[in-house]
Amino acid sequence: MKQIFSIALVLLVLVSCKEEKKQIEEVAKVETQAQEQTQEVTYDSFGKEITANDALTAKRMAVHYESMTVGDSVDAKMIAKVDEVCQAKGCWMKLDLPNGQQVMVKFKDYGFFMPKDISGKEVIINGKAFVNEVPVDEQRHYAEDGGATAEEIAKITEPKKTYSFLADGVLLKTK
Repeated sequence: MKQIFSIALVLLVLVSCKEEKKQIEEVAKVETQAQEQTQEVTYDSFGKEITANDALTAKRMAVHYESMTVGDSVDAKMIAKVDEVCQAKGCWMKLDLPNGQQVMVKFKDYGFFMPKDISGKEVIINGKAFVNEVPVDEQRHYAEDGGATAEEIAKITEPKKTYSFLADGVLLKTK
């Protein structure tokens, strides 16, 4: 009986060691896959040097904008996708918000411009977020810069409440 018990104990130890080795191999495989999937994110910097830390998502920023009225402003850093860029000089861009709205971004003191081909790319902007009422002539100017037709521009006839942002620094995601 003692021999059977000893043999069973030895077999149990061997099986458990094999199981532990298998688990270690599986953990190592998962860690390797995670490292391969995790790539370092890189950015091109424009304007004031900023970091990507503490940037609000576009969804969170949309909530802030909805609670603001014309004339309100707040210091902010947000991350969003570029919808449109000024095709004349890159002197403004529009960012998408998940609520269907856009944020009109201008650059502090026209101190820097963005590349014209960044539609669909992700940016992090830092500066002042505010709600603005844009006059008709300014809306038409932006429409013209954006490549709108004369017919589309002529349809702009009333001031418009917009979400705006005066950026002092921008990070453009490159990888």
